[in-house]
Amino acid sequence: MADHGHELLFGTFLTPVAARADRVVALAQLTEQAGLDLVTVQDHPYQARFLDTWTLLSVVAARTSTVRVSPNVANLPLRPPAVLARSVATLDVLSGGRVELGLGAGAFWDGIAALGGPRLTAAEGVDALEEGIGIIRALWAEGGASVRIDGRHHRVHGAHPGPAPAHDVGIWVGAYKRRMLGLTGRLAGGWLPSSAYAAPETLAAMNAAIDEAALAAGRSPADVRRLYNVSGTFTGSGGAFLQGPADVWVEQLAELTLEEGMSAYILASDDPDDIRRFAAEVVPGVRELVEAERALRDPSAADRPGTAGAADRPGTLGVVTSTGGDAGGAGNPGSAVPALGVTPTPDDGVRLAGVRVWDESTRPTGPAPDPDRTYTPREQASGRHLVDVHDHLRQELAEVRRLVEQVTGGSMDPGAARSHINTMTMRQNNWTVGTYCESYCRVVTTHHTIEDQSLFPGLRRADSRLVPVIDRLEQEHHAIHEVLEGVDRALVAFVSGPDGRAALRSAVDLLSDTLLSHLSYEERELVEPLARLGIL
Repeated sequence: MADHGHELLFGTFLTPVAARADRVVALAQLTEQAGLDLVTVQDHPYQARFLDTWTLLSVVAARTSTVRVSPNVANLPLRPPAVLARSVATLDVLSGGRVELGLGAGAFWDGIAALGGPRLTAAEGVDALEEGIGIIRALWAEGGASVRIDGRHHRVHGAHPGPAPAHDVGIWVGAYKRRMLGLTGRLAGGWLPSSAYAAPETLAAMNAAIDEAALAAGRSPADVRRLYNVSGTFTGSGGAFLQGPADVWVEQLAELTLEEGMSAYILASDDPDDIRRFAAEVVPGVRELVEAERALRDPSAADRPGTAGAADRPGTLGVVTSTGGDAGGAGNPGSAVPALGVTPTPDDGVRLAGVRVWDESTRPTGPAPDPDRTYTPREQASGRHLVDVHDHLRQELAEVRRLVEQVTGGSMDPGAARSHINTMTMRQNNWTVGTYCESYCRVVTTHHTIEDQSLFPGLRRADSRLVPVIDRLEQEHHAIHEVLEGVDRALVAFVSGPDGRAALRSAVDLLSDTLLSHLSYEERELVEPLARLGIL
């Protein structure tokens, strides 16, 4: 099967554990902060230890602003299609067009029957799903005639269509067997299998069944997006699917896009470190490889939506650039280099706290860039990804400030805020040993990786003129760690002292000053060397 050229999407597949409800929402927010596109949640209403999926997705949509949300997949036997249609449309309107509908025929019939749902055979489940899709689409056609569908399993008699969703909601069907694959090809906007049940080597035959059904129904196979729930580990030798370092993931997922037409990868993991690594190390590499191969196969592909760069993709954080003033602040006179294709984020000089963690005037600078030097797209990507990941941290900082405002305003418990902050990238990083960029700023491709070396030692070896800069950055990493510890201590102390509110706000102001200053300095000094030296 050929690549259909669909826009690549990446997301998470979360477990709605009721006992850790705050953490589930925090992982959904982390999905957005990391720059991923989708938050999806499994739907098993008969599972007593799970939150209700639709209620959870509504909360997630309210607490995020860019990611799409979807059940993965909705259990149609326990969600009447007429009601589900209006629930989806309503949340799509309220979220600004950020809802998709993963849909399944149902399974675990004992559990479904225990909640009063029907007990269907596999064949009946497929028939019921087909009827349900017809009802859902008819009720989304606002302004149309009254809906009258007299099916064997679902009946609607004179229902008025509406409301209409805010955008063309995708109906993504979870399917594995022949009849379900045929239904997917005839009716669905997407196919959503899981690697645990549909291994990569089985995808070709399943895709062929979908394509055959689509063509027989007068559709193009490209009308059906191919999504894939995936799971794996970043350890291992790479001998099995997604069992190895990030470059193994990149190569295997890119191959599935280019050879099997898969275009969306949804990580089934509740581990925040896995989500961060997937977003920071795997996603950029897959995008790069796929875009490069598409450009070779069809030079016009670079202009299509599926090959948009990070700055152009809706729902992700792009590169922060500046067209005026000193992009890098005082110091390196060559910090803004047009040929790099990215401008280091400027330090605006605003300081909120009354104390300083370090003396910025003593920061060393690296060598000035060669004004005649040009950089290949691969070299430009190094600095671009550094800024992208820094943007994620800047967004996290804004989230910390929002959480603290809720704590000091009495609408959030300090313990809940601490729990949320502890899932963030900035809190998980081991700043004290300078491994931030090692873990989160790699540009992973099949051509090179830095699995066995950290960024800073590599820069030291490659250009001795950078040694003072690297030493200073590592010193600042120690300081950032201490400032973050100060925020945590202030959250704990907030409940026990009369001056807790002021101390907490001061701690967050100091975090803002140190983190934003440091990120700008690091970009100013490292964007050009990363491109020139090829360390990433």
